[in-house]
Parts: sequence; C-alpha cells; structure tokens
Amino acid sequence: MRRIASTVTIVTASDGERRHGMTMTAVSSLSMDPPSMIVCVNQTTFLHDILMSARVFCVNVLRHDQADVSTAFSGATPPAERFDIGAWKRNEPGIDYLTTAQANIFCTKVAAFPFGTHTIFIGKADEVLLNEDDRPLLYRNAAYC
Repeated sequence: MRRIASTVTIVTASDGERRHGMTMTAVSSLSMDPPSMIVCVNQTTFLHDILMSARVFCVNVLRHDQADVSTAFSGATPPAERFDIGAWKRNEPGIDYLTTAQANIFCTKVAAFPFGTHTIFIGKADEVLLNEDDRPLLYRNAAYC
C-alpha cells in the first residue's frame, strides 16, 4: 500500500463542542451523482470519535508546498495548536477549513461503515471551494513527492 501515491488531505470536523483535524491519504471521490467523498478513518483516533457524532466535515486538499501543514496535522504538533499553522477559517456550521488549500470540499455525513480497524465515512459534497494552484501534495512510500 505504501507504494501507491496518494493526494494528501487534512480532514476537519466538529461535533459542536470539539474540533479536530488530521492528515489523511485514505480519501477518495465516490460518486458524481450525488457528488460524494469517502474518508477512511482509524477507529482509535480522536477524529473518528468526532466524526461519529458530527453531521458535517471538510476535506482540505493540500497544495504541493504545504508539507509543513500536513506534518503538523499528522501528529508533529499537539491537537490544540494545529490550527495555528496555516490560514484557517471557520464556516457557519463551525467547520475549520484551510483557505490556501488547493480545494475545500464541505460534506454532510450520510453513512458510516465499520471495516476492520477503520470506518468508511461517506459524505455528500455540499460546497466546493477551489484555488488556482493545480499541483497537489502527494505522499508515497512514507515521503512527500
């Protein structure tokens, strides 16, 4: 699995009381009708706990020059300080999004399916924000590329 290059994202969510963000590569488009995404989250993570009770989440697709933000959200920075790195804003429903990301995909959670150590969350894309940069940050074999 490490040999498959993946686009790096930061998935953010809030359940109204808690907020969190985590770097992820197990994210993919699912359907165009309706437009939807899948996010596969390890069941032992704090993000999983929040996503179980959250109604919405955001997939922030990182640009090629945002490895520092990815590193912070992958555990190098304590959760309480992660949103201090990068240009983050919060939308009306209370979801944090990276304003300089290549794309922000705001989703409403419609299903959650446990499988092995992970849960597959399906989100219907309600809104998409795009920036000009079309070169995503990629991850392969434990390194950015």
